[in-house]
Amino acid sequence: MASSDEDWEIPDELQPDPAEWSFPLDRALGAVVGLKSLVPEDAFTARSLGTERQGNGVLIRADGLVLTIGYLVAEAESVWLTAAGGRVVPGHALAFDHESGFGLVQVLGRLEGIAALELGDADRVRPGERALLAAAGGRARTVACVIAARQPFAGYWEYALDDAFYTAPAHPSWGGAALIGEDGRLLGIGSLILQRRDQKGRKLDLNMVVPVSGLRPILDDLLAYGRVNRPARPWLGLYATEDEEGVVAVSVAPGGPSERAGVRQGDRLVAVGEARIEDLGGLWRAVWSCGVAGARVPLAVMRDGRRRELVIESSDRRRFLKAPRLH
Repeated sequence: MASSDEDWEIPDELQPDPAEWSFPLDRALGAVVGLKSLVPEDAFTARSLGTERQGNGVLIRADGLVLTIGYLVAEAESVWLTAAGGRVVPGHALAFDHESGFGLVQVLGRLEGIAALELGDADRVRPGERALLAAAGGRARTVACVIAARQPFAGYWEYALDDAFYTAPAHPSWGGAALIGEDGRLLGIGSLILQRRDQKGRKLDLNMVVPVSGLRPILDDLLAYGRVNRPARPWLGLYATEDEEGVVAVSVAPGGPSERAGVRQGDRLVAVGEARIEDLGGLWRAVWSCGVAGARVPLAVMRDGRRRELVIESSDRRRFLKAPRLH
């Protein structure tokens, strides 16, 4: 997560040319704000994500609602937003949806002279289309990019999307960055930087962006409850990765369900119940199919050449996180 207040710029050749875009470019880019959050040292996510997090957010409503990526504000004790011109205002971490990855921040001051960015139709986007990936700071911190692909994504932290955007060239301050389409509307929120190989075997850096189509069905719940108003998925406190042989556990959350059930680093994860595990997305979806948080998850692992059958008493991930102090 590149800092939003460092002295840096996107190279001139990668910045957008206003003459090539049919909407008021500077007005749209002005909706992107810098975001800094402070998290208590004893927070569950402090160890993996740090206690000081910086990135970006996008004003999506005139009443001060900012959309960002959730890991920036998870367990945040304080949030500060920086608009164009350097004005800094406080914000409140209003919501974090673990399934989509979106976070919402309510501005607690006035962001004068900034127009909200309207949500676009992400479902209609096709690979090859032009777009902008914008961090706070206007054109100098915006990359003119293309949608290189849209396909599923699975992360090591019990996270999977059926549909995600992949953009190139990559942006150095991707966290919470705004993906803006050719009509000047918001298409997605930057989440990660990844490396892929092209058909010639060359390594390419891409950004993974969460489409805003996943926000529309849950926005009312996030505003009313700070979460989606349905039972949580089963959570194992398990971090896993793929290799040439399948899926392997790389670590477990201290005090989490997997640690209590005896899962160890290096265990090869081969099945959930009758479902054979071949990739990360398959692992998480098999776990989620076991029911809601609290469900018993039968996990088969290979350890030291022996198959072991474990039963994990899943939990609600939110029970391990510090809740916002107000809503």
